[in-house]
Amino acid sequence: RHTNKMAAYMVSSSLSARQGYAPSARLAARAGASPVAVRAPLAVVAKQSRIGKHPVPVPKGVTYTLKDNHLSVKGPKGELQMQFPETMVITEGDNEITFAKADESRRAREGHGLYRTLANNMMVGVSTGFEKKLKLVGVGYKAAMEGSKAINLSLGYAHPVIVEIPEGIQVKCDSNTEITVSGYDKVEVGNFAAILRSKRKPEPYKGKGVRYADEVVILKEGKRK
Repeated sequence: RHTNKMAAYMVSSSLSARQGYAPSARLAARAGASPVAVRAPLAVVAKQSRIGKHPVPVPKGVTYTLKDNHLSVKGPKGELQMQFPETMVITEGDNEITFAKADESRRAREGHGLYRTLANNMMVGVSTGFEKKLKLVGVGYKAAMEGSKAINLSLGYAHPVIVEIPEGIQVKCDSNTEITVSGYDKVEVGNFAAILRSKRKPEPYKGKGVRYADEVVILKEGKRK
């Protein structure tokens, strides 16, 4: 009897028994003590996305058409359209549209905030547009427009770098070393700005190259003499 009591005390005082795991319950039952209650599995209830639950406002001067989850937006800057998946339920309101999940599937939960943001970018793009600023750092580095369809970059190579400007994108050289890329499609604006930056990425020792205006380049320490 004394041995059974000691075994039950050791089992009940163990960490696994205090946490209520099943193996400890089985050990306690073998030792003659009352089994420890098994902790019930946690049920995770997914709430609405903090971004997706906000409605998308429709700016003044912007018109849209919504049919079968196909959203078409038209404004002073241009026109955009996108087909949203069936996991989203789009509801029209008073100068706004609201996104909700069609079900509680993983795909619906993952895309709730994403598709709301994409719709908001469409509204903002056709009304006010987006822009990305770049800066050239380096001796002799400069940029100049080649008409309205291309930009000429001098980046220290033996030849100039000429990049054609796609449709829907406007490029302006504010100075010899400052470039502004603007347009109504946020994806295209960011993509073309990344293409310009890729022509001469900032090097880590002197920071020379093409960088975003708000980019922070961490310089490495060079070799000591």
